[in-house]
Amino acid sequence: MRFSIYLFVLITCCFQTSYAQLNLDSTIVNPTVIAENLDTPWEILWGPDDMIWMTERGGTVSRIDPESGNKEVLLEIDEVEEYGEGGLLGMVLHPNFEHPDSQFVYLVYNYDEGFRWERLVRYTYDSDTLIDPLILLDGIPGKYNHIGSRLLILPDRTILMSTGDAANSSLSLDTTSLAGKFLRINLDGSVPDDNPIAGSHIWSYGHRNPQGLVLASNGILYSSEHGPSNDDELNILTKHGNYGWPEVMGFCDLSSEQSYCAANNVVEPIYAWTPTLAVCGLDYYDHDAIPEWKNSLLLASLKEDDLRVLKLNASGDAILSENIYFDNEYGRLRDICVSPEGEIFFATSNWDGRGNDGFPHENDDRIIRLSNESYNPATGMEKSSEKLSLRLYPNPVENVLYLDHQKGETIRVYDLSSRLVFQRGFTRTVDVSDLHKGMYILEIDTGNAILKGKFLKK
Repeated sequence: MRFSIYLFVLITCCFQTSYAQLNLDSTIVNPTVIAENLDTPWEILWGPDDMIWMTERGGTVSRIDPESGNKEVLLEIDEVEEYGEGGLLGMVLHPNFEHPDSQFVYLVYNYDEGFRWERLVRYTYDSDTLIDPLILLDGIPGKYNHIGSRLLILPDRTILMSTGDAANSSLSLDTTSLAGKFLRINLDGSVPDDNPIAGSHIWSYGHRNPQGLVLASNGILYSSEHGPSNDDELNILTKHGNYGWPEVMGFCDLSSEQSYCAANNVVEPIYAWTPTLAVCGLDYYDHDAIPEWKNSLLLASLKEDDLRVLKLNASGDAILSENIYFDNEYGRLRDICVSPEGEIFFATSNWDGRGNDGFPHENDDRIIRLSNESYNPATGMEKSSEKLSLRLYPNPVENVLYLDHQKGETIRVYDLSSRLVFQRGFTRTVDVSDLHKGMYILEIDTGNAILKGKFLKK
């Protein structure tokens, strides 16, 4: 079936790829297709190996080289049931992934055993493949729709996982059901002792179909969530928060909603869209490479086929402006990730059968890179062709890190999600004893160059 559809696209020549630049206030952003002929990507994330890790809904986990576009398949899960909106969905890597004892990959997928279910599974990375699946959480209700799931590992080393209401809105406010929730799970699958409901994985409830999740460097958890035909939502997630679905859609602005909101302390969104966009993948941008987009949320949309840049206020709890890019140029946009260099990648989702014209476009699905090719982290001028590196020792490190460099102006330390952890004046020794265990990137700004090195905090 897919082959015949693809022939139809080729014969009718119904779509032309656009590579138009974005001209911002002082920045030119260039889009480049780095990979194509993919099959409904769901999750893309930047790995510690400087590769893009990707799930495709049919059950495939791969890595893509962002320079060559080469795709390396790591795993194909036979029991994945791709139906409706389901299949292989969210993925996250262990924060200490580069450590030999922590090379774990966490995946969510749907399967069918007389009833449709969803589960969270941990795999171990070994020799360019994923082995030893360990089911951490099972029995999550599934259905044809409203089953999308994102994963995030929090700084306290617990997993945050979103679940849809499985097309049964009554489950969202039911705290005996795992559907329509955000779940918080220990890395071994057990229930954290400080979860708001004793003995339960539930962390927040009253959700319809969350499709985006990010922890920003401002410490705030943001989520994007599908509404019915109105009120797609952008939420700030809070522990034990009630987000109101199905009693409330969007803000508490109807008389019938206001009484429920007052009685149940409903958490309102910080932004909402009517008609809906089918909001999806979400990431936070705070890099100098594209200064116009600093302190913004990047949001992919499926129904409106565009990228939204949502400028945040200084405290991160309100949207100051919304700008729309690539409207109907690449089709449905599913997910977004940001590299440590400030490059942005987004994946299309045109093979999912839900596009406005009913057909994927030529060479779909794709991953597109957005970059300011003239950006230099040190000077903001033309990039140097020289690749600068920095030796750090001891590595792994427990308390004090030594830098094999004599002079500089500023030291910055980032985590692998490009979040700035701290910044200080130059010194050859850096106290890292307060950092959580995991991999970090250290930069020295010398005034005319940037030197970078990775280190592992034990």
